[in-house]
Amino acid sequence: MSFYAYLRAGEARYQERFGLDFEEFKAGQRFKHRPGVTLSQQDNADEALDTLNYAMLHYDAHYAAQTSWQKPLMVSTITLQRVIGFASRTFGRKKAILGFKEIALTGPVFGGDTLYSESEIAAVREGGVQHGVVTVVSRGVTAGGNEVAKLTYDVAVYKRGRHPDESEGAAGAPVEEERFRLYDEKDGWLVEKYGLFYEDAQPGETFVHFPRRTYYRDEAVEHALRSLDANPQFHDQSWIERHQDGRHRIQEPWLITAATACTTRTFGRVVANLGWTDIKLPVPVYAGDTTEAESTIVDKRESKSRPNEGILTVDTRAYNQRRELVLSYRRNLLVYKRAAETPYAKAGYA
Repeated sequence: MSFYAYLRAGEARYQERFGLDFEEFKAGQRFKHRPGVTLSQQDNADEALDTLNYAMLHYDAHYAAQTSWQKPLMVSTITLQRVIGFASRTFGRKKAILGFKEIALTGPVFGGDTLYSESEIAAVREGGVQHGVVTVVSRGVTAGGNEVAKLTYDVAVYKRGRHPDESEGAAGAPVEEERFRLYDEKDGWLVEKYGLFYEDAQPGETFVHFPRRTYYRDEAVEHALRSLDANPQFHDQSWIERHQDGRHRIQEPWLITAATACTTRTFGRVVANLGWTDIKLPVPVYAGDTTEAESTIVDKRESKSRPNEGILTVDTRAYNQRRELVLSYRRNLLVYKRAAETPYAKAGYA
């Protein structure tokens, strides 16, 4: 039942949903998680320095050149975090990781490598009224298919109807349409899918995006400073205390950025964003606020110059935790057609 990415939330209205219920896991299932990420030496240095990691192999290139690796080796905790994090689309309804039997590092990772995660279900067992226990073997693999990590662990996964999101009432029924399937089955693997092709998008349909987005003080400051925004309302603590009751305002471009990113699980087949129009910001957003975005497909039309793609006109709205509208805009998106020449299969995506 959970092998579909949306629940029905009303007439032509769909709630995005990630993760399988405990009942959907079976021993022997194999998942290819998507997307992957290309790691950089900046990632390596940031991880090591932020944690006061004194293994200079990770960030001193001169030292690393004297070793058998010849260059900085990616810190192993990056691989651990990414392999687990990449799997969240499938294990999005987990309660907790109960423990690791083993975290094996089976190959080196360097800046410039692209890392993916794959998982096999080794066993399932009862864990109580609320959850069951799934034993998982997850592997980190490079774009070339080389295994670099193998993790064996137990994860508690909520049973159907027991997730906290469902505690206040019954969730809508899964929308069991082919366009909404979470996975493509290929050679015995369940490959995670993201996004609607042009043919799948229908005018008048609304998608409530998941997950929601909470804004934090540090990012309010960081994104304003990195934009060279000199306005004190974002990063001058004394000014903020005097004029904003100590609340850090979220910079409007960062709000638009974060809300747009929330739409990418539904609009994951986009070739290009052709721009925003009619942008409205009726209520300010502050650190500590949480927004939820939803999008309505207004129109679709063939591209005159690109026969393999079509154009969607989409209205997106973001609401805060008090259900106040904080942002709205319209976009035109260039979207792949299903039968067109696309990069997905060549890149190992569904």
